[in-house]
Order: sequence, then C-alpha cells, then structure tokens
Amino acid sequence: MHMLMATRIDIIQKLNVYPRHQNQDQKKLITLSNLDRQCPLLMYLVFFYKNTTSRDFDSVFSDLKLGLEETLSVWYPAAGRLALDKGGCNLNIQCNDGGAVIVEATVTGVKLSELGDLTQYNEFYETLVYKPSFDGDFCVMPLVVAQVTRFACGGYSIGIGTSHSLFDGISAYDFIQAWAFNSHIHNRSNGKIANKKDHLVIKPVHDRGNLLFNRDLNQSRDALRVTSAAAIYHLYQLIKQAMMCHQEQNRNFELPDSGFVIKTFDLNDEAIESMMKKSLEGFLCSSFEFLAAHLWKARTRALGLRRDVMVCLQFAVDIRKRTEPSLPEGFSGNAYVLASVVSTTRELLEELTLESIVNKIREAKNSIDQDYINSYIEALGGGDQRNDGNLPPLKELTLISDWTKMPFHNVGFGSGGELADNVAPLCPPVPQVAYFMKNPKDAKGVTVRIGLDPRDVNDFTNHFLDF
Repeated sequence: MHMLMATRIDIIQKLNVYPRHQNQDQKKLITLSNLDRQCPLLMYLVFFYKNTTSRDFDSVFSDLKLGLEETLSVWYPAAGRLALDKGGCNLNIQCNDGGAVIVEATVTGVKLSELGDLTQYNEFYETLVYKPSFDGDFCVMPLVVAQVTRFACGGYSIGIGTSHSLFDGISAYDFIQAWAFNSHIHNRSNGKIANKKDHLVIKPVHDRGNLLFNRDLNQSRDALRVTSAAAIYHLYQLIKQAMMCHQEQNRNFELPDSGFVIKTFDLNDEAIESMMKKSLEGFLCSSFEFLAAHLWKARTRALGLRRDVMVCLQFAVDIRKRTEPSLPEGFSGNAYVLASVVSTTRELLEELTLESIVNKIREAKNSIDQDYINSYIEALGGGDQRNDGNLPPLKELTLISDWTKMPFHNVGFGSGGELADNVAPLCPPVPQVAYFMKNPKDAKGVTVRIGLDPRDVNDFTNHFLDF
C-alpha cells in the first residue's frame, strides 16, 4: 500500500471538453432546488478495465472525449458552472459552456493485479481521479471531470467525478450510461440515454420543476401542517442530545475525529437468504429493509452507546414518483429526501425484533408524501447554501443510501462497450454513510460499503456478519 501511494502518476494531457452541438432548448440558467444545494462537491467513481486487447490506449481516451462532447450537447448543464444568485446565498447552474475536464495519465510500474481486491477501498484510488484545485469558490469548479489512467499491464481505469449539485445517484448513472453509449456508437448524433434492455431512448429533463419550493404557493399547506419532516426534526434532537451530553461532562461540544476506515462487505443471495430466514422466521420483507434493520442494530451495538440515548436510522428515498404530480421521466437533478426512524439504544438492542424494526422502516418510507417533501425542502433552505454538505458525524446517527438500482458495473466504457471489471466509489464527503450496491458477482447479492472508526471495525464486522 505504502509503495503504491509513493508511485508517481504522470499526466500526459489535460483537455477542456465542450458540447459538440448547441442545444436548441438550452436555458441560460438552471435554478437549483434546495435538494441540489446540499452538497456542491464532486462525487467520484473509478471504473477498472483489465486489458485493451482490441484497441490501443489512445483510442480509449479519444472515444471517451468524443462521447463526452456528444453527451454534453444534451446534458448541457454538466458543461456549466455553479453561480450564486443576486442575494449571494443560493447556488444555481449558469449554462455558460465552461466545459468539462478530461485528463490522460499513466502510472509507471504498477499492474492492476497489484491493487489486490478491487472491491475494497484503497487510498491509491484517490490518485486515479482528477481533483481540480479548490479555494472555496464553487463558481470556477467544473461540474464533470474524468481521468483515464493506463497501467503497466495494459489495463486502465476511468475515474469520473460529477457534482452532487448537478446529479443524484440515479441521474449520475443515467448520465454516465449515456456517455458510455456515445463513446461507442458510430452515428454520434443524439447523446440521449440508451436503455439496452428495450432500446428506449429517454431524454433528460433538467428543469427542477415542482421541487423549487415557493413559500407563497405553499403557504396554505404550511398553515395546516403541524409536524416538520421527521428526518430534520430527529437530526436537531440528536445534535441537541450531543450538546447536552458534552455539557454534563463539562466539555465543549466538539465533533469526533473524521479518521474513518472504508470497509466493504460482499453478500451473495444465499448469505442474505440465510440471514433473513434465521432472523425473521417467515416474515417477508425486501433485502433492503432487512439489511437496513440489521446494519442499524450491528452498528449501534458495535459503537457501545449508552442504553438511554436516542439513536436514529436515516435512509434516502427516491421521490420521483412521490411528488404531486410525479417528476418527469429522465429528471436529471437531485430527487431524494431522508426518511427517519428513532429509538433508544436499549429498545433497539434489547426489545425490538427485526420484524418490528422493518415495520418502522416501512412506516417511515410510506410517510414520504408531498407535505413531507415540502417541509424537508423548506428546512434545507434555512442556512448558507455554500457549505460542503457535511452532516455532523454523530455516532447515534446511522445513514444508508441504496444504490442497488444503479448497477454502475454495467457501464460499458470498455472496448466496444465492454463492461467494467470493477467499479469503486471513492470516499464520499460524509464517510460514515452506508452504501448498498449491486454485487457484480451475484444478481441478487448486495455489496455493503460503510465508513467506520478504526476502533469499531472489528466489533461491527463481527455483529454484521453474525448470522
């Protein structure tokens, strides 16, 4: 590992990439929703391809560049820049064709096989993406970046970063799929999403529509609404609890150190079925519901929290079909809110069955309606929108993001549309989030990735895999 970290990455060229065609429907400004403004940072994925037998490395880079030019013609906000509104508080996207950035690089004397298990996070991966210099001014940062890195074995990686203000996970997947498709078609003329299953073409919709919260339009609803979005209310309670706990101990309230270790657990279908049969005794639920309940208990147990404190599970819910009316097919912005479940440590670990926790998770998910969405979006608009999106890393808060409907390993940037051998997300801005991802080796399996305090890794592993 240390030898790899000392390995030099040589940059061969860095290019700005612009849309190939002017989009007739292009707006000059995309007004962002408060959901988009939560985290204006680049989120990174690294795709690994083990060989280039049917084409040389130069064509990998040139195809990627041509595909990006075509894709930006339709996904034109991705070529823009973030810009503050006249009040200087809210970020929007200026569609000024500032361009994306693509880098060609080589790593000397390192073979992909030397990286070990590509499913496990490796700090070396951080060198396989292009990270623009950043001085706090989001308005000069590109919204899409890529780095193609050649290894000594002939294999290569493609590291892609997309702004979280531009896309959530679902729309990032659609964009990257379109980019991969456009990198290989001979007739590069559309830049739309190609659904390989049924050959449907879905055009992206960039306007944020009814996610743009308007206080005047929603005033009548506000008057009737008694409770706020549970996720926001519970988060405030957790922060208040942490501050009171520190006051009792005569200490200043300080956030814990952020030295997280990223751990990955590959669960195949057989393992998940076995865990569910043993724990649920005939109760039927989805693998997400079961794994979310099981992970919440395992993490809470591993952290050794006081029995009387409030603990909370929050998980992302896609709201594309939950708004009134539904968001259009191909919606390209952020469209998720957090659902929330609370308990005390004692209740969670000693009294609640997994079945009852699953029912609480279902209730929280079913509570996400238009009123909840309005409350959530309004609450997010209360602070400075230029932050880095970090939630306080509270031990009592377990966060889950479900990526199982986004099989990034199926993205075909390889030769002739060849699928990636492995895909590795880099460490996210909120490292303690648990990600549920498709297991590339098992269609019904799940890969669980989570950031943990090094002191808690062994205990969490033992509790999570204890079935």
